[in-house]
Amino acid sequence: MNQIDNKKLNETSKLIDTLRKKCPLTHCITNFVTVNDCANSVLAIGGSPAMANEKEEVTEFVDIAGSLVINIGTIFEHDQLAIMKAATHAKKVETPVILDPVAVGVTKLRNEITKKIIEESNVSIIRGNMSEIKAIGKLFNIVDECTMAKGVDVATNDIITKENIKEKGQLVKNIAYKLNTVIAVSGKIDIISDGKHSYAIDNGNEIMTKITGSGCMLTAVIGSFMAVTTPLNAAIIGSLSMAIAGELAFKTISDNKEGTGSFRTYLIDELYKINEDTIQKYGKLYLIE
Repeated sequence: MNQIDNKKLNETSKLIDTLRKKCPLTHCITNFVTVNDCANSVLAIGGSPAMANEKEEVTEFVDIAGSLVINIGTIFEHDQLAIMKAATHAKKVETPVILDPVAVGVTKLRNEITKKIIEESNVSIIRGNMSEIKAIGKLFNIVDECTMAKGVDVATNDIITKENIKEKGQLVKNIAYKLNTVIAVSGKIDIISDGKHSYAIDNGNEIMTKITGSGCMLTAVIGSFMAVTTPLNAAIIGSLSMAIAGELAFKTISDNKEGTGSFRTYLIDELYKINEDTIQKYGKLYLIE
């Protein structure tokens, strides 16, 4: 990583105002553990959330939504039916889909449903940690091996660092190219690629891993932006917004000597307050290649 890509930073930062002016419906089929945080994150960033997961009505929400967010964090049988019905209908009506393949690679069920969604829908963005993305690469025979994740957490060998950023970036770029989608990998350093260009974001704070749902919230925020811009730009500005909000929320709890419960509240506060100037002031966005 060299100089900050100010041109792309300026371009994407303007999308916050665009999102808030349009306030598109973001249809989220997410897990029950984080559904409230996801809804509040969408509201804070400027979207309008719909958390509908009944198979009898999902297609009607897909019809009017600006984007469809699918999160497989908790998979009940009725959720699987709703997810596939929504995903295939989204392809038919050209509603963009953002997939969060939580813990793919850990169980056969998660592998099967992730592969089915990608094959039978038209996924614009896949957002996950490095272990999850590598697992998807293996499912589609793009990579030869993957590291078993620690449940929903990234495996130690898959942590993105400044030392391995080019290697990881090339891997992500290859998977994005082969699947014809945008891959957004979140971690200590985020990597985002559309198969042609790859970017790194060096914002955020480790405390974000100490609350349940920060990744799910990120996917929902990206989904909101997906309704108003391209998949690549949505992944970039969504990731920047969440990471910078995390940095600023951590500063507040540090100053106040507070903990993770307060951090969760401040994180949503910062998403609500974030704007073009905040992104340009704090954003650390780099073109990898």
